[in-house]
Amino acid sequence: MMGIKKIQLNNGMKMPEIGYGVFRVEEGNALEEAVVTAIRSGYRSIDTAAIYGNEKSVGTGIRHAIEEGIVTREDLFVTSKLWNDNLSYEETIKEYEQTLEKMGLDYLDLYLIHWPGKNKYLEPWKALELLYKEGRVKSIGVSNFQVHHLEDLLNNTEITPVINQIEFHPKLTQEQVRDFCREHNIQVEAWSPLMNAELLNNVTVLEIAADHRKSAAQIILRWDLQHGVITIPKSMTPSRIKENINLYDFSLTDEEMARLDALNSNLRSGPHPDEFDF
Repeated sequence: MMGIKKIQLNNGMKMPEIGYGVFRVEEGNALEEAVVTAIRSGYRSIDTAAIYGNEKSVGTGIRHAIEEGIVTREDLFVTSKLWNDNLSYEETIKEYEQTLEKMGLDYLDLYLIHWPGKNKYLEPWKALELLYKEGRVKSIGVSNFQVHHLEDLLNNTEITPVINQIEFHPKLTQEQVRDFCREHNIQVEAWSPLMNAELLNNVTVLEIAADHRKSAAQIILRWDLQHGVITIPKSMTPSRIKENINLYDFSLTDEEMARLDALNSNLRSGPHPDEFDF
């Protein structure tokens, strides 16, 4: 199987277009082993967050994979996210240091502000800018930012985010956000690309899957990639972990892409960023 392709971010860093997500996975040996399995299967990007409560296990899995000689730290692209519940500049820096301590790592490749909240992001972002300028983090970005949040951030800070990680799947295509990000060279990344598995029984998805002799998950993840969106599927099942990166031996036609696009109904599995205030 060929390696995962990389996308160049606006700061020159290259990020794998498929990563391993660990949302709603508890700390423990099973997660540590799943992270090692993912890395052994070819994943080089691992995505966690402070609020997931599993940074320690993710870090342990990463270190085990390095100790086993599967990869070096430099081979990996590790992301975590700040839960910025009205944090000050100093508290934001402390949160980053705590994440590194939990994970047992010297640096992160990407650190994101997890939610904008109600105008809670400018101070934390300025702290992230300092971490970036000092070389303590390789890239900084945001998650769940709508167009008005991005406009406010760009107008009041120095550094453009490399990433906006948003809920993105065929039922929620967020075209306005993606268009804005494209115009400002901000890479879009999808969380919940399979809509918590709800889309795996969709008739349109299953018809296209049957035509390609692929799984429903592979069809949706391939749709992400053909939209130029980085994707981070989650699975704890070794066979599915491997299946989810096997996306390079087929492609969707323009008609199939359009059929999947037409499923959009602005349906969210998570909260709306303008209504979610921690």
